[in-house]
Amino acid sequence: MRQTFLLAVTAAALAAPLAAQAQAQQAQPQAIELAGVRYEPTVQVANTKLVLNGAGIRYKAIFKVYTAGLYLTAKATTPEAVLATPGPRRMHITMLRDIDANELGKLFTRGMEQNTTRDDFMKSIAGTLKLSEVFSAKKKLVAGDSFYVDWTPGQGTVIVVNGKPANEPIKEPEFYSSLLKIWLGHSPADSGLKDALLGKTATGNGAGAGNN
Repeated sequence: MRQTFLLAVTAAALAAPLAAQAQAQQAQPQAIELAGVRYEPTVQVANTKLVLNGAGIRYKAIFKVYTAGLYLTAKATTPEAVLATPGPRRMHITMLRDIDANELGKLFTRGMEQNTTRDDFMKSIAGTLKLSEVFSAKKKLVAGDSFYVDWTPGQGTVIVVNGKPANEPIKEPEFYSSLLKIWLGHSPADSGLKDALLGKTATGNGAGAGNN
């Protein structure tokens, strides 16, 4: 009886560190790979470490249009929590098919208008015009092209296309919030992608409400 008890205690003592290690590994942010596009678990923006909040695929009908990954200073599972998260943020998009860049810019603008109050959208107009200029200059995005939109407090929003900054910082904080609402607002580009960016699913499912 005593031997059985000692064996049980020993087994429990050995299992505890393993369980703790497994739990710690699960708590660490994990990389996500979608359609051959890898989103690293962490990135550096303005000397700040951001974690991958979620990533997914934007579908239009049955077609994969682009992947998107959202990086924040801390995990957030609701749109309100994302918008309230302090510090830098990054939305990283990689194209999965060719698309007219000017048309994509127009769709983004429409998505912003549909998901923000009139007052916030008016405050975002200057930034929206700069966004349109960036896409107009690019003319076409092809499969494999990527861009990310970084928000840095005190500096503003910078759009980086294929690794190259494409604009002067857009100062208005309302612009970045309006931009995020394209994917996280009440009428998102893709409801499955919205869940994925909030860390609720692995990828978008094509049940989109919007057009972006």
